[in-house]
Amino acid sequence: MKKLLILILITFLTGCGVFNLGGFVMPDDSEFLAVVESLNTPEKICEYMEENFIYKIHRFYAPDPYTLWKLGEGDCNDFSTFAVFIADWHGYETYQIFIIFKNTLMGHYLGVFVENEKYNYSSNKEYHPISVNTFEEIVSDYINKCGKELFYFKVVNNE
Repeated sequence: MKKLLILILITFLTGCGVFNLGGFVMPDDSEFLAVVESLNTPEKICEYMEENFIYKIHRFYAPDPYTLWKLGEGDCNDFSTFAVFIADWHGYETYQIFIIFKNTLMGHYLGVFVENEKYNYSSNKEYHPISVNTFEEIVSDYINKCGKELFYFKVVNNE
């Protein structure tokens, strides 16, 4: 129960709300569709986000991929949702990982892509082609890069 309350509190405080891709319907916007079609690899998706989006926390909502594209600003969940949506559109198996850090009341979302039967990930707008076999290896790689301690992580499959 204590972990659940901490998870809810951290999610609220960090602005990393959850957007459920299961109900998202592709909009009838030819410009957006052209962007989606052109971003046919996780690496291209992350390059696009780096060039076109800025980081801004959305504390009380998580925009859908189209709204993020229109606004051009978002947070960790928004970027991971955009990335996994587009990768999934192109036939990639995708996941999101929610990480909670020890002693910080901070959380973070990663986008995960299966490429050549291995896992790679994105963090915010950066692509990390580490080619590992488990989600635990992704989390370990990210934790080592950011220098924080892990409290908890959860894998989300957006199907």
